[in-house]
Amino acid sequence: MELLGLSPAMLALFVSFGFMVGVLFGFFGMGGSFLITPTLLILGYPAPVAIGSGLAFYFGTSVIAVLKHYDIGQVDYRLGAVLFVVLSIGIELGSRLVFGLEALGIAELVTGIAYVVLLAGIGLLFLRRAYRLEDAEDGQDEVSDEEIPPIAQKIQSYEVAPMLSLTSGGRASLWTITGAGGSVGLVSGLIGVGGGFIRMPAIYYLIGTPLTAAVGTSLFAGLFSGAFGTFTYGMSGGVDLTVVSLLLVGSALGARIGSAATATVEEDDVIVYFGIMMVLASAGIGLSELANWLGVGSLDVLSVVLLVGSSFAVASIILYQVLVSTEGAETDTQSATDSKG
Repeated sequence: MELLGLSPAMLALFVSFGFMVGVLFGFFGMGGSFLITPTLLILGYPAPVAIGSGLAFYFGTSVIAVLKHYDIGQVDYRLGAVLFVVLSIGIELGSRLVFGLEALGIAELVTGIAYVVLLAGIGLLFLRRAYRLEDAEDGQDEVSDEEIPPIAQKIQSYEVAPMLSLTSGGRASLWTITGAGGSVGLVSGLIGVGGGFIRMPAIYYLIGTPLTAAVGTSLFAGLFSGAFGTFTYGMSGGVDLTVVSLLLVGSALGARIGSAATATVEEDDVIVYFGIMMVLASAGIGLSELANWLGVGSLDVLSVVLLVGSSFAVASIILYQVLVSTEGAETDTQSATDSKG
């Protein structure tokens, strides 16, 4: 029996996977499209559909996040508008490249290899950060969220006209903004990610805005570029609305739980698991490509287990930490009440 063109097992998979991605999005602040697209590729969806659906999912999840940052004034709208333009150009070029690769019959291979490299790199960066957190007692002061990193200050010192004034008080060359935004857009269009995990660092380290403004501006620019990317792929039939809708249903609940978890669970406690998840996801995609090359179906099953299973494991760790923290708080409250009695 099928519903909406999918078996009950696939319906349950997409809703539960969306819930898991929502938990990760709410907790870590990442859109999760970098998990959606490779999963759809492994499940046998064509590269344009997997990429377009990943962008559509990112657009849906980013709306709430943008509204949150709008309320607390952490968005540089002028910079965001410029980034939207250059991001859109990059996404358009990336999407054209994907359809060209699809015509050559190598789109899935190129996209898969790109994901292997990208996810492995992200995972290693998170593991490196987790390792450095162990040395937090070295006496060094933490960098304020309102400070601009030295590399960005160095780039801003080269005033190549035209210059754009930032709400933080500094100025950045439009050439820098165009290069950074266009490159991120090209990657987003090529592999179907919202690009927040590379767009936000680009705004922070290259353009030079405070960290809080970089996060809000990244989401603002990504919202509209994600909408443009969804439209671009959708016009070519590259968005599966059924899959995206099921993922968003699960994500809506998961994002609320993940956001609430930030009040009780320290990100530093689970960041090492997130890094391991990225490395395992990279290995899973690599196995999928190897399975296609060798024609071994069992490797495809193992790749799905690595990609989806590792993501569920990290989300489960977060939920477990929430339960432990909640039970601990209730125990402390009960002890306080008993002592007063």
